[in-house]
Amino acid sequence: MTAPAVQPAGKTALVLTGGGARAAYQVGVLNAVKELLPVARTNPFQILCGTSAGAVNAATLAVYAENFGLGVRFLHEVWSNFHTHQVYRSDPLGILGSGARWLSALMFGWLATQNPRSLLDNRPLRHLLETSLDMSRIDRAIESGALYALSITASGYSSGESVSFFQAAADAQTWKRTQRAGVRERITVDHLMASSAIPFIFPAVKIHREYFGDGSMRQLAPVSPAIHLGAERILVIGAGRMGQERERQRGEDYPSLAQIAGHALSSIFLDSLSVDLERLQRINKTLGIIPPEVRERNDLPLRPIETLVISPSQRLDYIAARHVKSLPWAVRSLLGGLGATRKNGSALASYLLFEKPFIRALIELGYTDTMAKREEVASFLGIAQGAENRAAAPAAVT
Repeated sequence: MTAPAVQPAGKTALVLTGGGARAAYQVGVLNAVKELLPVARTNPFQILCGTSAGAVNAATLAVYAENFGLGVRFLHEVWSNFHTHQVYRSDPLGILGSGARWLSALMFGWLATQNPRSLLDNRPLRHLLETSLDMSRIDRAIESGALYALSITASGYSSGESVSFFQAAADAQTWKRTQRAGVRERITVDHLMASSAIPFIFPAVKIHREYFGDGSMRQLAPVSPAIHLGAERILVIGAGRMGQERERQRGEDYPSLAQIAGHALSSIFLDSLSVDLERLQRINKTLGIIPPEVRERNDLPLRPIETLVISPSQRLDYIAARHVKSLPWAVRSLLGGLGATRKNGSALASYLLFEKPFIRALIELGYTDTMAKREEVASFLGIAQGAENRAAAPAAVT
């Protein structure tokens, strides 16, 4: 008989960061979490926060919040069978058209009547989301108590603000801080497309009066939405290695466009999360030396937050370099011209490599990394000792 879960007090949040195709790693982590749960149907995360590609995964879990295991299986089925053409146009005509518009704008911008919106056309992703996700189920999950809140973060191009749109129970409060805000709103596919609109690569999306792009831009505090929504424990799934010294490489040659773009995207997707987690740890240490009665007497609205971070144990750009040949030849030619098919430029490719060999490698890595710290994960989720024995071996990826 399976040992029961010991539900920890307070709300547990799941924070899913951005990273394009790198978000496949999150699916592997979720597969492992599902197997560790004594009852896979029960959603262990009352608060779901997503940014960029993580927004799509978070919204999917919210849609399936009344059956967490089914939601994870759905994510696994979609991601493990991904092809690039399901996310953006990868046919020669589509790639040629996008490239020609950018080249024309650079050479004859003064004659152009309309600027190119993006390097790639991601309308296939919109179609996939609109046909596979019933967003109306989020309200039902909130009403049933299976979910407390879903937050999707996007960056406003006009205001410069990081806006966390959230759909939540009635008692959830909005917030306003410097360059960031929490706005109550019914989440739609538009919010997911805006949050995952990687700058220059995918087009911005207009929500109300403003165009929004990838939520990782200017997101100074990635775990903040979860805290504002009342989380006391936060599981963060990263999209790149964290807390490890980066390998030094010879830099005698001038960096390629892909190398520069990959560096910029890594700064957008990875650096702010590391800084925010360090800040949270310092606050926790400070609160640990201030007695609760002193905090209450001085009206300090801070509370200690327990965090657990699961991030890749291997460099995802190096894994991408091994699988870049699986891209359609038109996309491979475009990226090759930028230098993204070489090892030192493969970081850019890792965000766009929506093909099965790369995706399945990331899913397997996420599963393995999570099982390597299964006891820590079980303790964090309040799973009684022994309840996680069902997950003795890695799940087959087919």
